[in-house]
Amino acid sequence: MDLEVAKKVFRSTDEGRSWAVNQYERSVRYYNNKNDITKDKGGVDTLDPDGNPDDYIRKADNRISNGYHRILVDQKAQYVGGIVPAFDVEDETLNDKVLEVLGDNYARTFNRLVVDASNAGTGWIHYWIDEAGVFHYATINPAQITPIYDGSLEQKLLAVRRTYEELDTETGDIYIFDEYWTDTEAQFFKRERGADYSALMYDFRVPLFDVSTAEPLDNSNVLNHGLGAVPFIPFMNNQDATPDLPRYKGLIDVYDRVYSGFVNDVDDVQQVILILTNYGEAGNATEFKQRLKQDQVINLEKYGDGDQSGLDKLTIDIPVQARDDLLDRTRESIFLHGQGIDPSRVEMGTNKTGVALKMIYTLLELKAAALESEFRPALSELIRAVLRYLGDAKADARKITQNWTRAAVKDDTEQADNVAKLSSVSSAETIAKSNPLVTDWQNELKLREAELNPTDSFNNPASRAALND
Repeated sequence: MDLEVAKKVFRSTDEGRSWAVNQYERSVRYYNNKNDITKDKGGVDTLDPDGNPDDYIRKADNRISNGYHRILVDQKAQYVGGIVPAFDVEDETLNDKVLEVLGDNYARTFNRLVVDASNAGTGWIHYWIDEAGVFHYATINPAQITPIYDGSLEQKLLAVRRTYEELDTETGDIYIFDEYWTDTEAQFFKRERGADYSALMYDFRVPLFDVSTAEPLDNSNVLNHGLGAVPFIPFMNNQDATPDLPRYKGLIDVYDRVYSGFVNDVDDVQQVILILTNYGEAGNATEFKQRLKQDQVINLEKYGDGDQSGLDKLTIDIPVQARDDLLDRTRESIFLHGQGIDPSRVEMGTNKTGVALKMIYTLLELKAAALESEFRPALSELIRAVLRYLGDAKADARKITQNWTRAAVKDDTEQADNVAKLSSVSSAETIAKSNPLVTDWQNELKLREAELNPTDSFNNPASRAALND
């Protein structure tokens, strides 16, 4: 792709990219408890009892941001990703190899994907093979990614544009870097920050070598990655790839405004404004307050029987009950539209059955199921990428089975009873997967097999214990 074509491609995707970036950045602000109410205060909660000096009645200007968005997102992330999905590629050896390649970061990466998808609508994983031939994968900031799909009903990913700012250590200038990835290669471009696409230039970052002599040649802006697919995998939040925040942002803003207004009233109600009629002494308000404090009396002049001379006070009444009701209803609506669990309203007793526990998670389960249905094919694609890296000839055709487990409060006794009742008509694999005490069902099957067939002293737990003694 030459420069002129690249300019057209980047210009044509700018509008969609700007909209997606704005959506994501707003969600991240609310995730970090920097709601719109604190925008004028630099995104920081502010307690300012004298924030409106020109208003003698309403002086307080407190801005309090409430972090309901983070609560809802973290609930979903832990509910879905607290126990990472297990998978089976129908080959025990390959299962172990794939897990080894995914490594210890698998659980943390999966949790981050759920958070990214909730905030941006789509979380992204980028995978690559380094110079030493080692497979790597990592989440990518969704604000950097602009996907390009074909026009088919399947919405096949044709290419990915990645855009980000970075310091060029050679020149000391800050550049905007644009990468364009397809299923065969990646091309790299850059322009100075603040410049438009007329200043777009190639970014020669790929080293070339003479195959026969291994001597370095001039660098290129093209990388032939040879991964067999666009090395970016979208993990969508739902079928529309939309973030969670727009569903309840207005409710959070209402709660912030009412709550902050409540705090303002508490500050303002301490201010008592004295209204004097026909006060006989000359002087300003400061002199009056000093005389009142010193003498504890004031001099008022009376002009006939109908005279209204006197001293009144002006205070602010706080409608406490009405605001409490509004805050309660708004909070309830936030968790309703956010499909989450309000921990302040969960009443756990000793008679909570499995069905009752499931009812508590009804809305959260609906939201989690929508995410799971979109994450399943994406996770399979990541596993297939690892299989291709491992040299599996059947990587693209293998059946991949996934087992998702919710990190929810459960009645283990009831589940164990059900497993025991169905053990005579269920396979060993099904029992291992359903056993509430088992976290790794594949390892459980190995242990069970070793107990039932103690022919190999090393695989027999009893024999291993005897050897250790």
